[in-house]
This record gives sequence, C-alpha cells and structure tokens, in this order.
Amino acid sequence: MIKQRGFSLIELIIVVVILSLLAVTALPRFLNVTEQAEDAAVEGVAGGFAAAVGLVRAQWEIEGRPKGTSAFITMDSTKVSVNQFGFPTAINGGSNQTPANMTPAACQTVFNDIIQSPVRSVIKNQDARNVRYYVGVNNTTGTTDNGDVYLLCTYHLVATLKLDESTGVPIGTVDLTTGNSFSYNAATGQVRVYSNNS
Repeated sequence: MIKQRGFSLIELIIVVVILSLLAVTALPRFLNVTEQAEDAAVEGVAGGFAAAVGLVRAQWEIEGRPKGTSAFITMDSTKVSVNQFGFPTAINGGSNQTPANMTPAACQTVFNDIIQSPVRSVIKNQDARNVRYYVGVNNTTGTTDNGDVYLLCTYHLVATLKLDESTGVPIGTVDLTTGNSFSYNAATGQVRVYSNNS
C-alpha cells in the first residue's frame, strides 16, 4: 500500500507568503490598466486627427490656397471645407464656419470628414450611451497671434464621462477638465490631448 503525503504547514505558509508578495507587487499595475487604455485611446484618435488636419492643410497649399466663404479641398474624393487659414471646418448655410463661430455640429462634421474611418460620435446634449466620442465646443475663447478670436472643438471619450442613466447625456459641465479628451483649434490647426484620470 502506497502512503500518500500532503503538504506540511510550513510549505503552505511559504506558498501563501509568496502569492501575497506577488499580489502586492502586481495588483497596482493591473488596477492602472484601464486608465492607461483610456489615455492611449484618446491619444491614438487625437494623433490620427492631427495627422489628418496636417494633410488637409498640405492639400490646401497644393491646390493653390483656395479662398472664399465656401472654399474646399478634395481628399480621396471627399470635399472638405476649409477656412481662411486652410484648416478643416464645416459649411453652415452655404458658408464655411470661421474659427470664431464653430459649433458642436461643425466640429462633428470636421471629425467625420477628415478621419478615414471615424468612430461614432454625438454632439452636445444627445444620448452618448452607444457612441465613443461626445463632441462639443469649449466655451472659453482665445485669440491667435494676429488677434483673431476662436472657439475650441472638444472631443471627449465617452467612457471617461458620467452619463445620466435615463437620458444618456453627460452629467454636469463637460469641459477640458472633465474626462479624457482632445481639442482642435480651427484657427491654428493645433490638436491638444487632455487626460483627467483621477
């Protein structure tokens, strides 16, 4: 008859201590993965958006800097409205938006026109439960080097916003200090990422 033998109490304690040490060192890294993924998601889309803005501006230069209130350039058979600086904008009532009068709808149009396969988005005060980005305009205005006024388009990652359970609309003020987002300045073409993980 073969005698079976189990683990001794000392061996079990050693295994528990080793597993505890591994958990203490590895657990904080795994807890931080969601925030890192959210940061990476926004940075990736913002990087693609910035590259597309640069391509639109380059195409505007190639096409001889088209001017006028309804100027556009053609990118891969898509007409993209451009402002007087050659940066993407949107048409409103037959005329292109200026950096001073960008609206959430205009910002969404820019997002959808210049990114080759844009992710789903909605504009301010719409149900954001089934989309990836919530598009708005930063209420704070600034000026360019030559004194022109502009509004910033903002693109918030919905996963980093708190939504009303019944309406799906983000709760509270959604600005550049809320959630993870990036902004677009139609006057300068600048794209800036904001990470507000807490």
